[in-house]
Order: sequence, then structure tokens, then C-alpha cells
Amino acid sequence: MNWHPYINGFKAYLLLERSLSDHTIAAYQMDLRKLTEFLELAEYDLNPDQIELKHLEKFIHWLNELGLGARSQARLLSALKTFYKYLLIEDVVSDDPTALLEGPRLPRKIPQVLTYDEIQRMLAVIDLSQDHGVRNRAMLETLYASGLRVTELIDLRLTNFFPDLGFLRVIGKGDKERIVPIGEEAVKHINFYLTGVRRAMNNIHRDHANYLFLNRRGKKLSRVMVFLVVKECAELAGISKNVSPHTFRHSFATHLIEGGADLKAVQDMLGHESILTTEIYTHLDTDYLRETILTFHPRNRKEP
Repeated sequence: MNWHPYINGFKAYLLLERSLSDHTIAAYQMDLRKLTEFLELAEYDLNPDQIELKHLEKFIHWLNELGLGARSQARLLSALKTFYKYLLIEDVVSDDPTALLEGPRLPRKIPQVLTYDEIQRMLAVIDLSQDHGVRNRAMLETLYASGLRVTELIDLRLTNFFPDLGFLRVIGKGDKERIVPIGEEAVKHINFYLTGVRRAMNNIHRDHANYLFLNRRGKKLSRVMVFLVVKECAELAGISKNVSPHTFRHSFATHLIEGGADLKAVQDMLGHESILTTEIYTHLDTDYLRETILTFHPRNRKEP
């Protein structure tokens, strides 16, 4: 049993053709090592082209006995399916043994969102008399106006900002490019930052000059910095929810859906590969549902 050539080839495939992050590639390789470990313990002397569905089902059962969580199992299953997709492309196998392999059912968590009033409160507490405050206001306006991931925000380039057209060109997961519209309010605050604070900076690092948002040392912001800015604004605004930059993304999508936006359009703006991921934002406000039932159900209406 020699899986090393296949795993090494798989690593190159993930890096060059799928453009996955180093973290994801390492996780996928670790998942495959779990499979080879199981095969050795079960004394199955099998190469990838000899694996059948029954072997994988026993593997999943073994993981259950080890107490591996449902989410870890789901990721592992994704790694296996991607691995056999690669083997099919390379003609190593003619059939995919993972095609009928079922993973654990994962509960769909409804993400926590901010109300429009809470977002307004967070924006209002930013001190615009400070240079970093002007930048932070522009950042938060951008997050809420476009639903960007935090990595996409810090990687925004000046050359990908089109204020006259009201669009951003965003490079998302897997280096996939998408065009995202951005509202006038966000454009206004970005321009305040660019024409004032940023233009006055005389220490911009040469390699970071094209990044839109910079720290006081003239370099691109870190994810942690954006996280801390959002946390501080939530605290100053008196918001007790667990708020992060991603909360703005959830809020952006939820407010669009609740306002009647087309689900496919929201999927495109978020950069979701599957519309099933976007559908989680179609959840309804439970307070609104409760009020509707209390108001309109005949058993709840009071006699005049």
C-alpha cells in the first residue's frame, strides 16, 4: 500500500488548480492520512484505485467510534470526495467510491445579525476627528454596503474601486473574481478617507501602495485589526451581541433578503458557490412571526 504519490499529486492539484489556502490543503492531507491509518489498522492492503464504498463506510464507522465530531466528519468527507474527483481527472480510477457515501447531518445555524438601528449606532460612535476614525468609518460602511469577507476587505485595491460606477472588483475564495455594487454612503466615506487621511500619509510602504485601507505605518491592515475595530465599536454602542466583521456580512445579506432582494442576486454578491449557502439568510424574524400570529389568528383576536 503506497499512497504517497497520489497524496503528493493531490496536494499539487489543490494548490495549482483549485487555488486553496495552505491551511485547507494541510487539513485535507491530514484527513487522507486518517484514512491510510484506518486501512493499516484494519489490515487492508489497498491502493486508492482498490477502495470500495464498503471500505469507506467502515472508515466512517471507525471515526464515529473514535468520537470524531459531525463537523469534522463532514470536512473529512469533503476531502475524500475532492481526492477522488482528482483521481478521476488523472484516470487513476474509473469509478468514484465516494459518490454514494453519506455524511452526518449538520444543523443549519442561523447566523446572528445586527438590526439596522444597531449598525447605525456602531457607525455613530466612531470619532471622525481622528484619522483612524475616518478610516474605520469607511471600512465599516464598506462591510455593510457590500457584504465582503474580512480578507476581501483588507485585500481591496485602489485599482479595484470604481466610485463613479458604484462598484468594487473583489477577489474572493479560490481567487474567484466578482463585481459587487457599493452604495453612495459607503463611496462617500471611502472618498473622505482617500482624499483626506490617506493622501496626507507620507510613509506608505511601496509594496502596499495599492491597498485601499492602510494602518498608520503605511501597510495593509490585518484581519485582527479589523476584528478589534468592530469589537470596540460594538462595545461603545452598547451592543451585547457577539459582533465580528462577519456579522456585517450576515446583516448585509439578511437585510437584502428581508427587503425583497432576489436570492440569486444576493448569492452573486456574496460570492457563494452554492445557492444553498445563501438560503440560510431567508430565515424570518421570529418576533415578526409571533406578532403576526397574535394579531391575525382567529383564536388570538379579542372580541370588539
